[in-house]
Amino acid sequence: MTSQPVQTRRIDPVFKIGPIPVYGDLILAPMDGYTDHPFRLICRNWGSACIYSEFINGLDLEGKYPPHLAERMYFHESERPFGYQILDDSPDRILNTARILRKRNPDFFDVNLGCCSRTVCSRGAGASLLREPEKVSAIISQLVREMDIPITAKIRLGWDENTRNYPDIARRIEQAGASALAVHGRTKIQMYKGTADWDAIAEVKQIMRIPVIGNGDVKTADEIEPFLKHTKCDAVMIGRGAVGNPWIFARKKRSDCTRKEIFTTLRDHLTASLDYFGESHGLIVFRKQAISYMGNDWPSVEIRREAITTTDWRQFLKIIEQILAD
Repeated sequence: MTSQPVQTRRIDPVFKIGPIPVYGDLILAPMDGYTDHPFRLICRNWGSACIYSEFINGLDLEGKYPPHLAERMYFHESERPFGYQILDDSPDRILNTARILRKRNPDFFDVNLGCCSRTVCSRGAGASLLREPEKVSAIISQLVREMDIPITAKIRLGWDENTRNYPDIARRIEQAGASALAVHGRTKIQMYKGTADWDAIAEVKQIMRIPVIGNGDVKTADEIEPFLKHTKCDAVMIGRGAVGNPWIFARKKRSDCTRKEIFTTLRDHLTASLDYFGESHGLIVFRKQAISYMGNDWPSVEIRREAITTTDWRQFLKIIEQILAD
């Protein structure tokens, strides 16, 4: 990483996850396939107040670990406060996963109760657990009892519009001993369609004593303050709005950045990806980020295609630099 952190550290924490101080109110959301180590570094560099891993599937820690798992489990000291997000449908397997990951010394564990992927929900994990409140209570209480670091959770509003049981789920999570709660303002069935219900997020904040982190439809810097004012949440969790837009954690819009600043950030992100994944795979992983970084700056479909299909990262960077220089 060649760029320096944009934001200075606050003197006082905005809130705490258990005893862990969090010095900011903007947080990168865990996103499967996106929040890998290089992307997390860039977002932390621009001001994300704490970091969550991509979800760690409890099934992957049984028997022979799949090849990608080591990449998902790695984190750097600069990412702290850092928490592993755990996904599974079995309370015992979730606990076993936490025991294995505890050896890596994270700051907290987060339980995924919001993933709406078909493959995840078909096995009863992620947002499917919202339909089993007693199991949610068992999972959180068992982790709180057995682990010596804070436990948090991330939820949706419910399975569908007819089962928006978020007040009950939120209270159960708090009563089971969790230290913080993140709430995405949609149901499982909504996926990412429609509008996030900020009123529901505000309701959760009102009934909870632990910190509440709100998530949903904050995609630009201009939407941060209206969200915080509306929901009164302790922090905003930003997912899709951060892809190709890490400046949002410094409360900056892409249009506030110079072309040189855009190129430097893109280059630093690519360099981190190459260093972490290797030259060949690092460029492949970075392509989807590059498309978002460039936005509408592609001068033609042909040049865009050339950039995202080249296997030479030097050629890729040359094309991008030329576009942004022009």
